[in-house]
Amino acid sequence: MAKKLITFGEVMMRLSPPGYEKFSQASSFDLVYGGGEANVAISCAYLGMKASHVTRFPNNALGKAATQFLRRHWLSTEHVIYGDDMIGKYFLEKGAVHRPSEVIYEREGSAFSLIEPSMVNWEDVLKDADWFHWTGITPAISEGAAKCCLDAIKTANEMGITVSGDINSRSNMWKYGKTMQEVIPNLVEHCDVVITSSNGINQMFGLGDPGDKFQILAKKLIDVYPNIKKIVKKTRRTISASHHQIQGKLWNGKAYIKTDMLNISHIIDRVGTGDAFAAGLIYGLLHYEDKQALDFASAACALKHTVPGDVNTVSLENVQNLMEGDTSGALRR
Repeated sequence: MAKKLITFGEVMMRLSPPGYEKFSQASSFDLVYGGGEANVAISCAYLGMKASHVTRFPNNALGKAATQFLRRHWLSTEHVIYGDDMIGKYFLEKGAVHRPSEVIYEREGSAFSLIEPSMVNWEDVLKDADWFHWTGITPAISEGAAKCCLDAIKTANEMGITVSGDINSRSNMWKYGKTMQEVIPNLVEHCDVVITSSNGINQMFGLGDPGDKFQILAKKLIDVYPNIKKIVKKTRRTISASHHQIQGKLWNGKAYIKTDMLNISHIIDRVGTGDAFAAGLIYGLLHYEDKQALDFASAACALKHTVPGDVNTVSLENVQNLMEGDTSGALRR
């Protein structure tokens, strides 16, 4: 039977100039939808899992269009909430070679930012689920979103559901009077799997010193929060805007595991690649041992760099082939 994933977070409208045009050149914008947690759910759905995303959309045509986008990509939308009148947006100018990408957000006052815990019955949402996933973006959006996320995590704990959090810090998002240092630790202490970085562990939890290696910091984090079973990191080496190398690293409390470096020599779209890594990790940990799971996550992440848009729509076979070493990209008939 297929495993079931539940994710929670904002879905935004993404507007980009065609191709690699700059904002100053654009006379039109390409439109897609995306959000970190929904991207994870969609990726897992394409890998063959059951997946449902919980969010709040405006009660208008844009909210309905965003819902249809989720449905088109195999997600259950039975727990989508509607209210208010604004959808979050972001504008993306895609970089190339030595010119970096640029992102401008418009999400303050969105329907999702006004969500309250009373709007979601998590026992109903999480019924029959195998995994719940959240990111550090959600509790940064508003106090209501943070409280709702904590309710979801605690309910998942009570129901015996595995919880993962992708919590790399974005300090510029915290604008409602709370800091990430005040909120994130209370969420993370209830997680089974944490995806983060060395800087994230140092900044959010005050552990270790700047420059400490990931393995040292991961050990410190598990010592403080013993409920955590695995801490995972994606390392990215940037050669240019079009050429990156990535590697997965994992500490499971007993062993330090890392993948070979994957070379991505021609990037089509790097947005959502971290979400593809998280989705690959979730699928991998549900179906493989730790080393294979990490290889699967890195392969999924690498393949997302070849897919336009926010979401990774590659198949299970695509990921498995790359995980097993087939980097040829040869035509399959």
